[in-house]
Amino acid sequence: MILTEPITLIALGLAALAAVPVAARWLRVAQREHYVPTWVSRMAALWVSREPITAIGTAVVVVLVALAVIAGPGGVTLDGLADAGPFLALAAILVLARLPYGLPVRGRSARFALTARVKRLLAAWIVVHLIAGIGLAALLGAAGPALVLLLSAPLTDLALAIMAPIEKAMSRRFVVQARARLQQVGPRVVAITGSYGKTSTKNYVAHLLSGTYTTVASPASFNNRLGLSRAVNDKLVPGTEIFVAEMGIFGAGEIRELSTHFPPDIAAITVIGESHLQRMRSTDVIFRAKAEITERARTVVLPIDDERIARLAEQCARAGKRVISVSMNAGADADVVLDARGEGAASLTIGRGADPVAVAVSSTGHAVNIAVAAGIAYAADVPVATIAARLGSLPGSQHRAEVQQAPSGALVIDDTYNSNPVGARRALEGAAELAAERGGALVVVTPGMVELGPVQAERNRDFAAAIKAAGGTLFAVGRTNRAALLAGYGPSAHVVDGREAAVRAAVDLAADRGVILYENDLPDHYP
Repeated sequence: MILTEPITLIALGLAALAAVPVAARWLRVAQREHYVPTWVSRMAALWVSREPITAIGTAVVVVLVALAVIAGPGGVTLDGLADAGPFLALAAILVLARLPYGLPVRGRSARFALTARVKRLLAAWIVVHLIAGIGLAALLGAAGPALVLLLSAPLTDLALAIMAPIEKAMSRRFVVQARARLQQVGPRVVAITGSYGKTSTKNYVAHLLSGTYTTVASPASFNNRLGLSRAVNDKLVPGTEIFVAEMGIFGAGEIRELSTHFPPDIAAITVIGESHLQRMRSTDVIFRAKAEITERARTVVLPIDDERIARLAEQCARAGKRVISVSMNAGADADVVLDARGEGAASLTIGRGADPVAVAVSSTGHAVNIAVAAGIAYAADVPVATIAARLGSLPGSQHRAEVQQAPSGALVIDDTYNSNPVGARRALEGAAELAAERGGALVVVTPGMVELGPVQAERNRDFAAAIKAAGGTLFAVGRTNRAALLAGYGPSAHVVDGREAAVRAAVDLAADRGVILYENDLPDHYP
């Protein structure tokens, strides 16, 4: 029997040893990609397409496994190949233990957390790989285990797909508990979504409302079903008058589900952009998914400068909802109008026919977030005078256009949590203005933007070209978007494998008067 042949047993044992680092890598990727099936395979493909040693190693493994299959049971008999076939399979297993090359097992930027969910996924991973390994070994001999390890990324996605409904069922009690807590405390719920600006807007809203109401906001980016459940269970206490919930999506229907668990009294959209194109393929699909947030809300706050959102506002009004319209265009027929004049000066009009209020707007941030936040406060019946008074002390959001001064004297704009083209261009413009004021160099450190689907290469190319046009120096970090960044900037860009080396070089170049923009950052499961 093929399965009990010594060389097949050796291959199974060697594959079991190699599976330890392989499992650690792919399970860490699964954790970083929020346990969404198919994304491990997508990341595996990205490593093969971007990292040369991984590409060569994968090609070698494919050849070795193919030859081992050909030489195996039922294969084609070639002179000298039949005896060598099992050893080719063993060689393939040894190579696979190191692939993708450069993808760390434990993680540097984000450590692999061995949570209860990961342990359950590991059990499913082992079962899937054992079944596949034993089955293929019975058919192909030593080539079977090698083929299983070669296909480990899609097999990990299969384990994720198997575990998804199980995890959802297991977590239902936390959601039920959160719904009961929400009903017991009885706060008004403010729900915020958008392609970007959700977290900043949420923080602004909490600040504007807290002068009038006892307010609790979901922490960090707790914007999915379990994150919001945890926020309610851990943070909501008797006496809370308003709960501010950030709602994110991975696909259509998710916000509709979130709104059943956490029904919004006030719902708002910040902006529709390209940040979800990798998963949703078009901004119209993104818009429809985001628009789900308005379905249950009695009051909606919508920036009507986007024609699709303007039509949505009209639909909501016809459905009897209270609509607070927001615009960035001076003189617009809207309830809240923010007229951003550049260089930090702006005026905000709250209420139709009201007098404008002077406000400060960061040259590196997103003014529309301020306008939407003011619209939400207005919708919550916060007095206009209170809104105006608190606008001058809006809190910043970590790693989102944060301006700091380095020990060297250079200004640092930390925009590492941003990954959308509009925000990146806004941050670049602000950094260029600051560099011109200080008479120093403009230095940009970036790995480029991701999750932009079909426009990713184009948007990164355009961003790099804008850096060049602004007179900035580009440090292109990593390999994920390297080709696009170099295409936009030209061969004079500095290519750096890791962010740490780029930071040291950028600080030296900026000296004491320069401005360094850290635009986006990718965790180390990206090449």
